[in-house]
Amino acid sequence: MTASAPVAPKVSLFLQDLHGGGAERVMLRLAAGIAERSHPVDLVLIRREGAYLDAIPPGVRLVVLNTRRTLNSVASLARYLRRERPAAMLSALVHVNVGALLAAKFARTRTRMIVTEHSQITRNFRSNPSSTVRLAYRMVPWLYPTASRVVAVSGGVAEDLARFSGMAGSRIDVVHNGIVTPDLYAKAAEPCGHPWFRPGEPPVVLAAGRMVDVKDFAALIRAFALLRAQRPARLMILGEGELRADLEQLAERLGVAADLAMPGFLPNPYALMSRAAVFVQSSRWEGLPSVLVEAMACGTPVVATDCPGGTREILDDGKLGALVPLDDDQALADSIARTLDDPVPANAMAYKVGQFTLDRAVDTYLDLALGTGRARSWEHGR
Repeated sequence: MTASAPVAPKVSLFLQDLHGGGAERVMLRLAAGIAERSHPVDLVLIRREGAYLDAIPPGVRLVVLNTRRTLNSVASLARYLRRERPAAMLSALVHVNVGALLAAKFARTRTRMIVTEHSQITRNFRSNPSSTVRLAYRMVPWLYPTASRVVAVSGGVAEDLARFSGMAGSRIDVVHNGIVTPDLYAKAAEPCGHPWFRPGEPPVVLAAGRMVDVKDFAALIRAFALLRAQRPARLMILGEGELRADLEQLAERLGVAADLAMPGFLPNPYALMSRAAVFVQSSRWEGLPSVLVEAMACGTPVVATDCPGGTREILDDGKLGALVPLDDDQALADSIARTLDDPVPANAMAYKVGQFTLDRAVDTYLDLALGTGRARSWEHGR
């Protein structure tokens, strides 16, 4: 009788829900990549909600705690940790990270807790009016040092987290998100049925993200109106959010509504992304903007605001795409025009895109989760 092969250690990922955000997409990709390495993977959700529920990868077990708020889930999560005893748990977003670390304290198991920061923690703290969320942020300096590893998705996020938490930079690992997959390239090559992308049509300026203040699509629409006054062009913004009606009204006031399309979330944005003339990120701050890397992987030239976070890292200080000052609509319009006329070649962006592959991220996170290695710390990466 032959001995059975040892079972790989279980890895759990903990999120609030699967509403459409960058961190949720990153965690779903990680879950898929870790499961493909033959590890049992649990995706633990506080609530079974969100646009990405249908995107849970095959082989990943869904566990739902069914509580209303993150802090209310601590007891349920502690019971899960004691029952399942995963080798490691990865979590994302401040209030979720805090809940995970509190649960670990109560559970008293050997599970390695890996908390990840995907955005500028200081700016999010200042801009969030919720007293419950702000309480979670105030617990960061106390709880984050108890994690097995603390991960930031960019050097800019790590620097901000070090200031906010008081942690030494050497304790914060920088791990770029696993954004680029073979599936991305396959979807980019699929047919695109939208009439704006037919031969002979005006160039399409593309953007994508939640329609919220931090993405500042209003600035992009104002810049597009300046561009449109000088040359034929169209603007498409993918995504949804609370500011949709405000953005539609702004486009009407500026006289560019006929050249603006906002089709919502699409199952395959890459077919459009690969055919856009330029991709624009207009954010006021970012963590590590996945859509910027996705556009570059599609071979689409990019323009971005020089906002705090990982944008400058991705664009190699402006060598791979124009970096535009914040609050300068004319500069944004001019940079889009210059990029339309003289785009960065796709092959010039290819080497940078290779730093954001899913395989590379999965390797690093498994090393951290299983205690077999560590990533580049922020201090050593400066």
